[in-house]
Amino acid sequence: MPVQSHKGVTLVGGGDLARSDLALALSHAPVLVAADGGANRLGDWGYVPERVIGDLDSLAPEWQRAFAPRLEPVAEQDSTDFDKCLRLIDAPFILALGFTGARLDHTLAAMRSVVRNGRARVLLMAEQDICFLAPPRLALSLPEGARVSLFPMGPVRGQSEGLVWPIDGLEFKPSGQIGTSNRALGGLIRLSFDSPAMLVLLERAYLDAALDAVATLPDWR
Repeated sequence: MPVQSHKGVTLVGGGDLARSDLALALSHAPVLVAADGGANRLGDWGYVPERVIGDLDSLAPEWQRAFAPRLEPVAEQDSTDFDKCLRLIDAPFILALGFTGARLDHTLAAMRSVVRNGRARVLLMAEQDICFLAPPRLALSLPEGARVSLFPMGPVRGQSEGLVWPIDGLEFKPSGQIGTSNRALGGLIRLSFDSPAMLVLLERAYLDAALDAVATLPDWR
């Protein structure tokens, strides 16, 4: 059964996660959902997720029993637990934690899932950064010097206002032109892209600005 919410969802995976990160996410997105083994940490910390989604191969037996009425098993192995969760969550936005960290393969898989899902309102929270799929148009207010990294996950072109290094006319692709470590001139930044393939990476300090921006602008679907 899908998770349907009129509020933001905090989605917790089994990767690196601090209690302070979880508290921050829940202050913005109070509906708590776990991806498979992410429920182990939540249970250990005294949290009860609304739902636990995934193939459940990483969920400890004690929490399988405790969370039995909340389990949403998805047995297929052709997608990650993050993918499964994104398919089954319908909410204004999702803050995803515990999907990045020491395992680079997990981090890359999570970034690929964000792009594959096609929604700009899924924000990955890492230790220092946030990451989300750029919508067709994005207006973002940032202070002078704020880092704005753009990483293409496929061929994509765009236009910009308010960046130190404009992106107009550039043909981005993973094996070619990328846009890491650009900077804001200060004030309003406007970005537009011709396909759902560009990730935006900002410092975690600008989470509120990112949420405000993606909540009011068009998505890819």
